[in-house]
Amino acid sequence: MDISDLLALQTPMGQEALSAAVSIAPLEKDFLRHYQTLARHFPENVSRAALETAILRQEGAIKFPFAEKMFFTRQALEQASGWEVSNYRVERYIGFDRVFDLGCSIGGDTLALCKVAPTTGIDLDELRLHMAKLNCESLDLQDQVNFLQADLKAGLPFKKFPGREKWACFFDPARRKAERRIFSVDDYSPPLNIINEWIEYIPAFGVKISPGVDMSEIQSYDAEVEFISLRGELKETVLWFGLFKSTRRRATLLPGREMLCEEYSTSLPLSEPQAFIYEPDPAVLRAGLVATLGARLDAFQLDPMIAYLTTPHLIATPFARAWKIETWFPFGLKRLRNYLRQQGVGKVTVKKRGSPLEPQALIHDLHLQGEQERVVFLTQLNGKPVSIVAYPEIYRPN
Repeated sequence: MDISDLLALQTPMGQEALSAAVSIAPLEKDFLRHYQTLARHFPENVSRAALETAILRQEGAIKFPFAEKMFFTRQALEQASGWEVSNYRVERYIGFDRVFDLGCSIGGDTLALCKVAPTTGIDLDELRLHMAKLNCESLDLQDQVNFLQADLKAGLPFKKFPGREKWACFFDPARRKAERRIFSVDDYSPPLNIINEWIEYIPAFGVKISPGVDMSEIQSYDAEVEFISLRGELKETVLWFGLFKSTRRRATLLPGREMLCEEYSTSLPLSEPQAFIYEPDPAVLRAGLVATLGARLDAFQLDPMIAYLTTPHLIATPFARAWKIETWFPFGLKRLRNYLRQQGVGKVTVKKRGSPLEPQALIHDLHLQGEQERVVFLTQLNGKPVSIVAYPEIYRPN
């Protein structure tokens, strides 16, 4: 889709084509068939744009509860934060006089930001900017937002304006080039280090980066690093600069807004598996806060390099899943197979940390039959491979 196609969708004929496409409830795999149907009644470019929009609106419903009113490009939708994550993030922006959404794309974050402060969305892409404007209008938020087309690599277009001490920015740099993901923060567009210049003009900055970021690349930045997970799935990492910084590392679990901040730097005591084994939430793992969580639980680690925790009593926590341990022993395929067969186990789930074995290959090699179900942890105990057999998960945070 280009800008002329988007504009064509705003005409009465375009709206009719879009309604027809939406009524089909199309899927990407059926694009050609549905396109041929629409093209009998509407111009080819309008049919294509309408069908693409209808498909992306269906897919966008996973991220946006009002996706049926929005316009997307596929890449912009894939890169956009989910509405629950955006709504959580904007809480830090309450109290500022103006917010700038740098690299606003189709306006997914702009929609949330403008509810707490007047917002200016800035992007270089004309198509995405126009979509952002339409998306704000569809939710009747146009009075709280304005948009500006600018190349951020050339600098902030508003840095000479007065009143900056009460302004804040959210920056979402481009992390794809020619449909390929960019992993290094130095290759973002603009690169992350441009923040060192910008922070001199704006006192509060939030920057969205990839959750898989190489931590060594961001160690030199004076920022809080927040890892955000949603229902147990790691979604994104945010760097908080200036007035936004309140700790060094933070793990946040949504939708419950549970937070774990760096509190302890000492290592945990080691122990053999006790009655329960815990697997921390991925946000806790990426934030490097396993020891902080373990200290809260009065837990032990099995190995100083492995993130599993163990305790003699079950302690419910929003930051980890838990299983009751049945037994454990040094790893050996024959021993593990014999034990599981003796217990009548026919179904196993294999979880691993610190083991080279592939779960599906191990399940195949066990050749189990039976009615019982167990979870097998392949891990290390003070550097030596062990098998931990546990009952099905007994605790999962809401």
